[in-house]
Amino acid sequence: MIYRADYIFPIDGKPIKNGYLEVDDEGTILSYGSGESVGTKSILPAEYLEGILVPGFANAHCHVELSHMKGLFRQGTGMDGFIQQINALRLTVSQEERIAALTEQMEQMYAEGVSVMADISNCDESFECKASSPIYTRTYLEVFGTEPEDAPQILAGAIKLQEKAERMGLDAAPTPHSPYTMSPLLNRLSAAEGLKSGYISYHNQESDQEEDMIRYGTGELAEDYKARGCSMPPVTGESALKYFLDNLQKEVKAPIEGRVLLVHNTVTDQKSIDEALKVLKNPYWAVCPLSNIFIHRILPPLELLMANNLTICVGTDSLSSNLQLSMVEEIRCIQGHFPHIPLEEILKWCCLNGACAVGVEERFGSFTPGKRPGIVLIDNVDYEKMVLTKESRSRRII
Repeated sequence: MIYRADYIFPIDGKPIKNGYLEVDDEGTILSYGSGESVGTKSILPAEYLEGILVPGFANAHCHVELSHMKGLFRQGTGMDGFIQQINALRLTVSQEERIAALTEQMEQMYAEGVSVMADISNCDESFECKASSPIYTRTYLEVFGTEPEDAPQILAGAIKLQEKAERMGLDAAPTPHSPYTMSPLLNRLSAAEGLKSGYISYHNQESDQEEDMIRYGTGELAEDYKARGCSMPPVTGESALKYFLDNLQKEVKAPIEGRVLLVHNTVTDQKSIDEALKVLKNPYWAVCPLSNIFIHRILPPLELLMANNLTICVGTDSLSSNLQLSMVEEIRCIQGHFPHIPLEEILKWCCLNGACAVGVEERFGSFTPGKRPGIVLIDNVDYEKMVLTKESRSRRII
């Protein structure tokens, strides 16, 4: 089968105007190129699609099990207000309703072109859905716990969840949440345990409140923890990322192997980036712009990340901090606030880089012949500016 479109974005090469894409019956990429070079392939069945063709998306950060929270959260509350809402609303509907909501979102993401997902789980409610979904999912079993004496029990629970996930055919391992929701002991033990699988995810420098808490022991987040009687992380005078890296090195010697997915990075700076590059061999930097706007009214410093040649990925986060789990909406947001970043570059973040972060780049992320990444059509593109419009939508072709 041959598909032709206004543009093909192969990701492993430059965009091709009036391009073609050849696939076999199972969706394996056979070839791609300019429509004028189809040659003898023109005798094969061909379908013209108005728009651009891209490989299946890789959603580099999602909490699909929070899908039942759609439309419940106030925006612009900062991290302390967000945490208060999570604690109040997480279990306000039945398990049956929670599973129905996440199943609906998984199906919608697949229909809109997501082929790969880095998903955060705190329980097993999403396992059955993910195990039967055509979306490849790497599941990060996120742990919390501010009291050091609870660390062994909490980690043991995550390992049991990992065993269950693996019995269901899912790639899964424990992972730490963030510096402010964990004792130093649980923070480093869970990261070290997750790195045995080769992969961890970590909420990094998501807000100024997080930085103030770790650097100085002050701010709204710190006051919230004190009011609830939770143990505080150590005050270091350094960035939250430096704290995590120093703490982790008490368990794992640098340079640290494994693919470390640093998520949000909203208030990261050059010094933090330099520290990460000294310690981590394979860091990936996931951004969730619509979530950052929803909670904090700020955006990650994409120019800084690009200037350091970092491997950037894009995620949607959850419906507790977003209005939809849409990669197209994330692309549109990035283009709206950073119009100088080419669509070609953003699509690399949304496809190949995310696939690399979870270790499935040999199958997904680009139209390289031999891969089976899925094929996605994005329509209503402004070709003169090469940007998505308000009317742009994505839908899965294969």
